[in-house]
Amino acid sequence: MSHTEPVERYYEAIDAMDADGLAAVLARDFRHDRPDRTIEGRDRFVAFMTDERPRTDTVHAVDTLFLPETDGDDARGREVAAHGQLFAEDGEELFAFVDLFTVEGGKIVDLRTFTK
Repeated sequence: MSHTEPVERYYEAIDAMDADGLAAVLARDFRHDRPDRTIEGRDRFVAFMTDERPRTDTVHAVDTLFLPETDGDDARGREVAAHGQLFAEDGEELFAFVDLFTVEGGKIVDLRTFTK
């Protein structure tokens, strides 16, 4: 599995409101830092994304995934950056974002979100 596959599946699961699919790509001790809050733990994050977030009528349009080059396989994980826009289902652009993921062993362990 490439380091970008869990990231791609992350966005697919969120947009489909697929709690099981989302949980499958996150490590148990997953942490998400975003401008308005920090969410710790896979189960807490999945509950927030499926039941508590302010808007669920959204679609992530990821323009680019960046995978920094390294020498060899890094046992501490790899960072994957995603740049894109969040749209409402009616096509209205809500904001642009950059997500910085840390992927270890095929699971996302950390996510930092930056918005404009």
